[in-house]
Amino acid sequence: MRVDVVLGPQQLTPAEMNGRVVAVIDVLRASTTIAVALANGARAVIPLESSDEVVQRSKSFERRDVRLAGERRMHAIPGFDFGNSPAEFKRSAVEGKTVLLSTTNGTGTLVSVQGARDVVVASYVNFSAALALLRTAVRGGTDVTLVCAGRERQFSLEDAACAGRYARRVARGLSDAELNDAAVAAELIDRRYGDGLDRLFADSAHGRALAAAGFAADLRVCAEVDAYPVVPIYSDRQITKIGPDRER
Repeated sequence: MRVDVVLGPQQLTPAEMNGRVVAVIDVLRASTTIAVALANGARAVIPLESSDEVVQRSKSFERRDVRLAGERRMHAIPGFDFGNSPAEFKRSAVEGKTVLLSTTNGTGTLVSVQGARDVVVASYVNFSAALALLRTAVRGGTDVTLVCAGRERQFSLEDAACAGRYARRVARGLSDAELNDAAVAAELIDRRYGDGLDRLFADSAHGRALAAAGFAADLRVCAEVDAYPVVPIYSDRQITKIGPDRER
């Protein structure tokens, strides 16, 4: 079986999606925000490509049942309930609500993934939970693709490092697991930083930009490995977490 890394959604091919389990990684910050929202009781997160789509989609809900969230160039979209800072998605704010989310990189990547057997949203904050699903898939003979959202269609250091950590752990102990070159390169980045996620974010262009824009607190949340042990699955155009009523 194969464990492949794709370093940007623009590089995806049908062969890297069809019938596979695909993990979408946008560490800073959409993947983290989605995990936090679901861990804090959000009913679902619906990823959308534009702010206009969020507004239009919200008309199909009672206003009390929905939260509008999103960012452009890191900053909250005017008039929305939240931006893309994971700490905003507290239980008191999202429990029982459907979150309509549009971000610069992550939500567009999710929407672009078509034909996969399953799509999981992966990050550091839900690492072990998402890893367990990916390991189960590979052990069952299903190929896995780890897709880095990147930043504005460019390579993203933090997404590659996170993908490398997943690739290394998914393939561990499986002699017949084959990794593509991008997975090998991502593993090397992960080994370079190890648990030093503060150094990783300080070295990444997106991490530095977020800190400069006043979002340093978000970086600390995004570095909390396994703090939100949920498995977000994207299916039927919405993301819900695996639980008693939704097993894989």
